[in-house]
Amino acid sequence: MRCDGSSEMTKRKQRESVILVENVEKSFPVGSDDGKSQGILEVLRGVTLEIFKGETIAIVGASGAGKSTLLHILGTLDRPTSGKVSYQGKDVFNLDDEGLSLFRNANIGFVFQFHHLLPEFSAVENVALPALIGGVGLPEALSRAEVVLASVGLSTRINHKPPQMSGGEQQRVAVARALINSPKVVLADEPTGNLDTLNAGAIHDLIARLCEEQDQTFVIVTHNEQLARQADRVVRIVDGLVGL
Repeated sequence: MRCDGSSEMTKRKQRESVILVENVEKSFPVGSDDGKSQGILEVLRGVTLEIFKGETIAIVGASGAGKSTLLHILGTLDRPTSGKVSYQGKDVFNLDDEGLSLFRNANIGFVFQFHHLLPEFSAVENVALPALIGGVGLPEALSRAEVVLASVGLSTRINHKPPQMSGGEQQRVAVARALINSPKVVLADEPTGNLDTLNAGAIHDLIARLCEEQDQTFVIVTHNEQLARQADRVVRIVDGLVGL
């Protein structure tokens, strides 16, 4: 999956910062069964990280280390307790909730372990949804969705509904849906965790190809050692901090 390589073009590309995370902390109140506060749980304790255009980053670490919490903050699904997250110089958490929602739909793609496709909709309809939410008309959204589905190898399956597709095909639809709005970054939380070895390998290869051919940035939380090894960079979260 290594998309950085050693060429001068790629080196220049990697210097283009997409996301800058500065001293991000996240804590949650801890309550007891009787509703009384038992203090504060610190999950992230000062994470600083820069993510560059066209690279694939694997975020790894023990369960409970803060990987998914960090991904949710990168995806603007949750706000940090303190610290700053900037997308190409824009501090996104200065936006209100409505502004964040609009920013998220236009700039961030998501792929989860469970694909979360709507079973009553066809593949092309599922993929078109983020474009429709973004205000694109139905004919154009469906046209875009067909192109993206072709790019992930599903041009012959566009009218199939999720129950008619294999797990690997459904996850490819989820990847296509994440790409429909040409996002600055795709965030993936255990994208191969629900797949067998063969289908997981196919998703690894797909991410590598999209990174190389489309200059797409990926940030992936994973326990899959093979997927992590193929990334351009591995970021290890240890006790809420970026470890060495």
